[in-house]
Amino acid sequence: MVLIGYSLSGLIAAAIIFIGLRFLWNPAVAALGYGMPGSPSPSARFTGWLAVKGVRDIASGLYVVLLMANGSPRLLGQFMLVASLIAMGDAVIVLRSGGSRAAAFGIHGVTALVIIATGVSLIAGAR
Repeated sequence: MVLIGYSLSGLIAAAIIFIGLRFLWNPAVAALGYGMPGSPSPSARFTGWLAVKGVRDIASGLYVVLLMANGSPRLLGQFMLVASLIAMGDAVIVLRSGGSRAAAFGIHGVTALVIIATGVSLIAGAR
């Protein structure tokens, strides 16, 4: 189970780092992928806020990499469970902003479930 947890953690880390980089490279496209309707046209101020999200996503992915390198599956699993709150919060934000239920549950909800399954597999497999 630990090998599965570490594999999923690596994929999650790579994905969130990629998403963060996309918010820096192409913020307008990245904003559309988040699922919130009515995003404003790209401007220096709007892309500045999106860059803030990008940097935080990159840091979140690097936290996972750091914990993977630490070699403690239990700690990594606990972190993943806490980190799942980010995806759950994103789903709530999309819903409260009038975004589609498909985006809220299909993007952010599924992400939260994968992160939770990853955390549980790491904790269950730890000795």
